[in-house]
Amino acid sequence: MHIGEVIRKYRKDQNMTQEGMAVRLGVTAPAVNKWEKGNSLPDITLLSPIARLLDISLDELLSHKQALSEEEANRLLMEAEEKLKTEGIDDVFEWMKACLSTYPNSYYLILWMASIFDSHRQMDKVQEAERYDDYVLNCYTRVLESESETLRLAAAEALYYFYIQKQAYNQAEEYLAYFSKENPERKQKQAFIYRKTGREEEANQMFEELLYSGYRSLSMSFQGIYSMALEEGDYKKAQWMVEKTQSLAKLFEFGEYHEVSAGLEIAQLEKNVEKTLYIMERMLTNIESIAGFSKSPLYAHMKFSTPDENYYNEVREGLLEAFRDEETFAYLKDDKRWRELVGYARN
Repeated sequence: MHIGEVIRKYRKDQNMTQEGMAVRLGVTAPAVNKWEKGNSLPDITLLSPIARLLDISLDELLSHKQALSEEEANRLLMEAEEKLKTEGIDDVFEWMKACLSTYPNSYYLILWMASIFDSHRQMDKVQEAERYDDYVLNCYTRVLESESETLRLAAAEALYYFYIQKQAYNQAEEYLAYFSKENPERKQKQAFIYRKTGREEEANQMFEELLYSGYRSLSMSFQGIYSMALEEGDYKKAQWMVEKTQSLAKLFEFGEYHEVSAGLEIAQLEKNVEKTLYIMERMLTNIESIAGFSKSPLYAHMKFSTPDENYYNEVREGLLEAFRDEETFAYLKDDKRWRELVGYARN
């Protein structure tokens, strides 16, 4: 609780007016009003008299605590948002500074109080908004000392955008070190800086890496949903996931092999002869499209190792061996087309 709130609470508990308190302390009523609103702080020489007048200890007056709870911090953040709607920005700034000086070790409060204030001054196009830069920057930088990785990352992101707004791209880039190199958000931010600083080759490559890894991630997610649908016996949903996976492979230009192979398992579980044979045939005739993405202009700035003919032959033989499994594909053993398909490649 802020010192002004403590004063207001215990003053009211004693049914004392602001004027009455001011008379007893030898100050003006507006001064008491400013304390309670958080717009100013009592002089240090008045702290003991205020505590005696309110019949509380100095510790209680100053709200000495080991830490500010997140609930208490959120209440102060809500108060900050309300003040920014109804009060002048300079008054809110002084209130914010007083508030943060009361809780100098609450990194959560420091980060989000500064963020709320920073966003407000930018969105409302406050005149001479840069005069607050040093304080806001100092708040964000302090939070980098937090033991919480979540808060450190949020502070690093705030600092990144702080410098991006200033078009100080080299300084913004420094804060990307707080993110994992494989973090997609870091790559997005890095690619943006590359583009803004004329490093177009690096920007293109990084955006393409994001596309490539994005396909892998989405494909795994679809596969996970598909597998759960099969476990639940929901073939309709599983088929829907297959179609999504196929569309994904097409969209990201991963080649026809990846498009058609997604449906093989469910065709086998459904014992669908026509669908199974179609997928088998398309997989065998499109083996070389396994690395189709390497030829796509979507990934023109990425470097891939090109599979040789031996690799494709090994894949083909592996597929044929799997397709010949009479236990898995028992429903095909009397079909001439299946025998010809797997027998042709055997010779």
